[in-house]
Amino acid sequence: MAIKVGIPRGLWFYDYYPLWKTFYEYLGAEVVLSRPTNKQILDMGVKNTVDEACLPVKVFHGHVIDLKDKVDYIFVPKIMSVYEKEYICPKFCGLPEMVFHSIKDLPQLIDVEINFNKSRKNLEETIYKFGYYITRDKEKIKKAYEKALENYSNYKMKLRNGYLPIDGKFVDFNNKLDKNIRSRIAIVGHTYNMYDSYTSMNLFNKLKKDKVDITVPEMIDFEIINKYANELEKKMFWSFGRKLLGSSMYFAQVQNVDGIIYISSFGCGIDSIIQDLFERNARKQGKIPFLLLTIDEHSGEAGINTRIEAFLDMIEWRKRNEGNLSAHG
Repeated sequence: MAIKVGIPRGLWFYDYYPLWKTFYEYLGAEVVLSRPTNKQILDMGVKNTVDEACLPVKVFHGHVIDLKDKVDYIFVPKIMSVYEKEYICPKFCGLPEMVFHSIKDLPQLIDVEINFNKSRKNLEETIYKFGYYITRDKEKIKKAYEKALENYSNYKMKLRNGYLPIDGKFVDFNNKLDKNIRSRIAIVGHTYNMYDSYTSMNLFNKLKKDKVDITVPEMIDFEIINKYANELEKKMFWSFGRKLLGSSMYFAQVQNVDGIIYISSFGCGIDSIIQDLFERNARKQGKIPFLLLTIDEHSGEAGINTRIEAFLDMIEWRKRNEGNLSAHG
């Protein structure tokens, strides 16, 4: 019987899931996913997480609970840094400890540390540590990682072409050739806020239904994001923050969208900085309408719907009556 490795649908899931799924399946393990986020999973996460945790961490705990009686291992890596001289949010750094001390009767966690802040010289040894939970065959582990990288590259290419991983399944949002498109909106935020349809209140499908062409940071070339992020006076050393801020500055300056929606989770320290810098930059440019949607476990869908509808109506009104005058002042 194959070893079962559980992967929670939260936090890093929408960034790296295809990589680790391919890796463990090639080694002979059975990869088991938690169910898409629902009220039960959210409620379990809220009940078993410290009050000060942000919504994504609470959701992640709920997904771990959903898996704990179904698998031999649960994949909860300790992600410290994925790029040199940059760090991941602290919630990723302490995630294995938070999960271990918050949830009882867990199977063993795959909690290998990923830390490339100084260099990537220890990459090979890190990969072996992840593989040792299934096999001690180094050649097989190395081959599994090569296959995983190949699949991951295909995944990133799909994202760039407009296929977005809503709840882990690809949905085609490439509407650029549709003549009935109402407007073009950039959606910016952490992937775990954007692509989880439960926590994002099904935002993507609502916009698609309203004939809105959607663009996201994953569709922008990484070098372009870095170029705009480097315009800051000081280096943004949070990896996710740099990505979001670089994307936002690109949209605001190139002005190839009619509006920008930023999805933020209440209590996120990095978001509180990024969205403020982003909004100031958008207002400084003066032509891109900006909407901030802040979500938590108490967010109501009716209120979100009203704000989205008003935002889209405002954009259409400006197109008809203002000739794209400044959205500020």
